[in-house]
Amino acid sequence: MAPAFITFLTDFGLQDDFVGTCHGVIKRIAPEVQIVDLTHGIPPRAVLQGALVLANTLPYAPSGVHLAVVDPGVGSGRRSLALEDAAGELYVGPDNGLLVPAAERNGGIARAHELSSPEYALPSVSRTFHGRDLFAPAAAHLALGVRLEQLGPPVDPEALARLDLPEPDIGASRIRATILYVDAFGNVQLNLAREHLESAGVVPGRRLELELGGERYYAVAARTFSDARPGDIILYEDAYRNVSIAINRGDAAAMLAAVPGREVRIRLDVP
Repeated sequence: MAPAFITFLTDFGLQDDFVGTCHGVIKRIAPEVQIVDLTHGIPPRAVLQGALVLANTLPYAPSGVHLAVVDPGVGSGRRSLALEDAAGELYVGPDNGLLVPAAERNGGIARAHELSSPEYALPSVSRTFHGRDLFAPAAAHLALGVRLEQLGPPVDPEALARLDLPEPDIGASRIRATILYVDAFGNVQLNLAREHLESAGVVPGRRLELELGGERYYAVAARTFSDARPGDIILYEDAYRNVSIAINRGDAAAMLAAVPGREVRIRLDVP
């Protein structure tokens, strides 16, 4: 039987020992389990961005247990969870909405249980590092075949914390969107899909005007970077089918002072 997989996503970064320590905890419990690090570069405490990256990347990940820790509420009264979705994928992480979008994209949450059994945690659980002491051990035990219900009591899936995902406002001459995520290349992901642009009559080659923080910039709708000249701002569909802003051979986030949560207005009636 092939070893199980655990995917791992956090906001821990790689400078400190946090990721390596969690790897060590998992391997002490389940030495044959393979760990796939999706990313540890989620901005600190950015639960929404972590949830979106988790939901975007899981269709490309091996089946198994999906461990995600972006947990600004660690040490508070928020629950620690293990979930199963309709397709049988398992998730471990905090009850702050982080796990929900991925599970809902995969058919919805079938079962949820609170992590409360000391048998599947480290002997001493700190107030500030549940990733090491609760979540990593639970993920390792699930990968070994421990049943979800052994980890703790059931939780009504409807009672789980959920994130407010902003909806775009599509008008005849203007679109109001929200920045969801900025990647390391400075590409700016919006809460828009290609269908939103098509409903507003935006096709490749159309000139647009972007407004962020009172500043205005000309852009062009494009299929890919090579459709524009170096330095041009483009609006395009990215690899995860979100509409994003980029600069051909440049850093759009730096130029536009773009950060998650900021509103972007897209003017459509540009001559």
